[in-house]
Amino acid sequence: MRATRWRAVVLALGLAFLYLPIVLLMAYSFNDSRLATVWSGVSLRWYGALLHDGPMLAAAWVSLKVAFWTANTALVLGTMAALVLTCQRRFAGRTVFAALVTAPLVMPDVLVGLSMLLLFVAVGGVFGSAPHGAVPIWLAHTTVALGFVAVLVASRLKTLDPALEEAAMDLGAGPVRTFFRVTLPLIAPALASAWLLAFTLSLDDVVIASFVGGPEATTLPVRVMSSVRMGLNPKINALATLMIVAVSLLAALAWGWMLRTERTQDAAAGP
Repeated sequence: MRATRWRAVVLALGLAFLYLPIVLLMAYSFNDSRLATVWSGVSLRWYGALLHDGPMLAAAWVSLKVAFWTANTALVLGTMAALVLTCQRRFAGRTVFAALVTAPLVMPDVLVGLSMLLLFVAVGGVFGSAPHGAVPIWLAHTTVALGFVAVLVASRLKTLDPALEEAAMDLGAGPVRTFFRVTLPLIAPALASAWLLAFTLSLDDVVIASFVGGPEATTLPVRVMSSVRMGLNPKINALATLMIVAVSLLAALAWGWMLRTERTQDAAAGP
């Protein structure tokens, strides 16, 4: 009984350490004071000020666009890589291919950002024009995110029963139709999780975007970092609160959809 209480206390302290700062940040977003750490009353003034902050809204739009296209591209490429690693187990260069796909997972962001910057500079020297705007950020984020997608999707593919695909092919379905009618619905929850992870990684990145980004396309984390260096601004609390609410709603919708998909698959499988 005493051990159970201690475990509960340790768990409560751990959760408080993780989530209490976020709760305080959200609470202070409704603060009326110009000082981000001094409470002077309840107000929505900083949400209104945020809506009139053009550079911050422009940076948020750039981050959302980059994260969306990064998640889509990384999902397609990462799924293809996972299929190759799990279905084609014997081919020349498999070890090298797996290392290239998963290498960005263990490399520091500084190294990835610097290497991508040098790559874009070399491309500009050869072709006379380097990628500009949000394109280099998208390419760099996709390079990192596809490794995470490949690992998640491959782990799901390894748990699938090969008899399901074999039965579909025995009934006359080709490889493409078998993938879209059998394999794809079974790995849909893993695909949703991989998409959300890639989206979050891109939306949260600061280091890589600061290397490859430019004045034409500044992401939201880079803009926030630049703003915080000049001092804490209550608008940052309001922005963080909106992001937390939006991401929480998106995650809740994805979790509900994945739960519904798993229940449908379980019901179709029968007892």
